[in-house]
Amino acid sequence: MTTRDIPDLRLDRGTITVKTLFDDSDEIEYWQAASLRERLQHIERLRRINYGVRATARLQRVIRVIKCE
Repeated sequence: MTTRDIPDLRLDRGTITVKTLFDDSDEIEYWQAASLRERLQHIERLRRINYGVRATARLQRVIRVIKCE
């Protein structure tokens, strides 16, 4: 997945939806109907929202050589 696949993140502050906390049956149906690509794009959006700039940083690899006796 490349950065071209992820649309710009914008928050629409003009739209507010109020629902009960435990009524998620329509949400379950939505995600079951979504394609794998849509699901992965949403996961990537959430990751970038949570981690910000660090989301695109690569993990550091560490290799140690240990001599066994």
